[in-house]
Order: sequence, then structure tokens, then C-alpha cells
Amino acid sequence: MNDDTVTGPSGSDASRPAGGHAVDPALQKEWDELYSAQERVWSGNPNGALVVEAADLPPGRVLDVGCGEGADAVWLARRGWDVTALEVSTVALERAAAHARDAGVSPRWVHSGLVEARLPQASFDLVSAQYPALLRTPGGEAERVLLDLVAPGGVLLFVHHAFSEDHGEHGDHHDHGEEGHRFDHADFVQPPDVAALLDDRWEVEVNEQRPRVVAEHSSGAHHVEDVVLRARRLR
Repeated sequence: MNDDTVTGPSGSDASRPAGGHAVDPALQKEWDELYSAQERVWSGNPNGALVVEAADLPPGRVLDVGCGEGADAVWLARRGWDVTALEVSTVALERAAAHARDAGVSPRWVHSGLVEARLPQASFDLVSAQYPALLRTPGGEAERVLLDLVAPGGVLLFVHHAFSEDHGEHGDHHDHGEEGHRFDHADFVQPPDVAALLDDRWEVEVNEQRPRVVAEHSSGAHHVEDVVLRARRLR
């Protein structure tokens, strides 16, 4: 982690890249407003794909990309993982920190975007990106950062909604999204974008579309299929 820190939610430390802001103020304002519009956006339960795919992994260092209100981070910490949880919304981070305190666990909260965080390469045994709002760039910067953060022997788990040809909007996402707050999914990194960058240093363990199990009244319940990519870095 960076030596330079900023005070995060409720006195916790969150890393910030040296010499710069980790979050664009306009982006933070957008997501803070989204979270502030509801007392709670998500169910408080971990994402189903994470539970299924991480159940057989030995605990180590994990990065939760876009931790939202903290359900995944808390679930992982309870299972013995050393959790670093990344999020652009301070409102979400406050709720995540409160959830963790209630659960008696202490993830490391990082107020930053993924690319801006400048986390050490090859430093995580699991990088979990559950429905992330990672903008596409011509150079595939976010995709490459995700891959570079995985340690040899570690796993990248990238999950997103499966979109049909007539469903061109990005609604629910693990941390940033709710009904009525719409995105064009074409603007955001999807599992095939990451899979296309995998070379012989990687073994694809799962790459499939599958039914999504979600509570009836949860945000994004209208999404019924997920695309799940689980890849292990061999070296």
C-alpha cells in the first residue's frame, strides 16, 4: 500500500496516490448522491457469484473493487481474508465501515478509483470485481490494472450482468447503480474485454453465462443472467 494516507470513514485509513487525488470530485459527487438518495441501496448480503467462486479458495490478500456498502468485504474478512476494499463514494464507505464494525472485522478501506489507486502490482491472491463500473478506454487501462494486481498463483474473479441485444442499459451493479440510474453498458468494461487480454500466463477456470440468484426486491433483480470469468495467474 502507499505510505501516503488519508482519513477514511470513521477514522479508518484509506490510501491515496502520492501527489494527487484518488477520486475525481465530479465522479464522487455523482455516486455520493446516488447512495444518499436511499438509506440502503444493497441487501447487505455478499454477491452470489463471489460466494460460489471464492468458497474453495484459501484466505489470503484480496482486493474488493468497488466495495459499495461493504457486504462482500465483510464476508471475505469473516472467512479470514486480508481485505483491501476500494470505493469512490464516501457515503458508501461510511456504510461499509459501519457494517464491518458491527461484524467485528476490519477491512482496509481505500477511497479511490481502481486505476488511480496505484496499488502494488502482483500483490493480491484474489481480485474480486463484482459488477464494477469501470469505464472502457482505448488502451484498456482498467483491464490491464486488474490483471497486473493479481499475484502469481492468485485469482481474478470478474462478474457482470449478461446483456441482451435489446437491453442496452446498465442498471444494478454491485456498488454503483440502482433502479432509475441508467448507464450504457457499452461504456463499461465487461468480462470478455478482460478475457481477451489473457495470455499463456493465465489459466481460465470459469468463463460462462449463468443464472443469477438474487432476492426478489433487491436492486437489479430484473437482471437474470451473469457472465462469470474466473482466471488463475500461473506466473
